[in-house]
Amino acid sequence: MEPLGIEGAWVDTPKVFADGRGRFHEWFKSEGFRDSIGQGLRLEQANCSRSVIGTLRGIHYASVPPGQAKYVTCVSGAVLDVVVDIRTGSPSFGRWEAVRLDDTTHRCVYISEGLGHAFMALEDNSTVVYLCSQGYAPQREHGINPLDPELAIAWPEELAPHLSDKDATAPTLEEAGRQGLLPSFEGCTAYRRGLAKGICEEDTENVGPLRPHG
Repeated sequence: MEPLGIEGAWVDTPKVFADGRGRFHEWFKSEGFRDSIGQGLRLEQANCSRSVIGTLRGIHYASVPPGQAKYVTCVSGAVLDVVVDIRTGSPSFGRWEAVRLDDTTHRCVYISEGLGHAFMALEDNSTVVYLCSQGYAPQREHGINPLDPELAIAWPEELAPHLSDKDATAPTLEEAGRQGLLPSFEGCTAYRRGLAKGICEEDTENVGPLRPHG
C-alpha cells in the first residue's frame, strides 16, 4: 500500500492474474495492511452500492471517536474516489485527493477515521464495496456538500452530478466548522495511535440500526 498526499489515506494496486478463464486478485490481505498502516482493520460492516453514471455520493464522515474507517474498491464499472481532509488543525486541511477505482486495475483506497469520503460513478451500474471499521450510527454521521466551491473538487465536467437530497443540502466545509461538526487532526491521530497500541476504548453506545450510508 502506498500513502496518498493526505496523511491517513493509502492506495493499494493489487497484482491481477489473468488467463483464459478470467482474472483473479487479492483485494485485501490482513498482513500487508497491518504492515503498511500500523494496525489491523477492524471489520464491523460491509457495504455495497450500485450507481448510475453521474451519481455523486458524499462527502461523508463520522464523529471521532470512534469514527468510521473505510477500505474501498470498485468491483464493476468505474468511479472517481475522493478523500478530503476535513480535520481541523491538519497541515492539509481542506485538501482533497482523487483516485480512479475500476474493474481493470482493481485499486483500493483506505480512508482512516476522521477523513471525508466521496465518489462519483463514471459508468452506469458502477458497483463499489467497502469494509467499515464501525457500523452505521445515525447520531454520529455527518456530511459536507461535495460541490462546495471552496473545496473545488474537480468532478468530471462532462457529467451532471446526481446527488441525494441529504448530500445536496449538506453544509459547506466552512459551515460545518462553524457548527463544531469537524473532527480535529490531533484527536484523530491520537485515536489511531491508541488503536495501533490496542488500548483505545471505543464509544459504541447508542448505535442505530445498521444500514448503508452512501
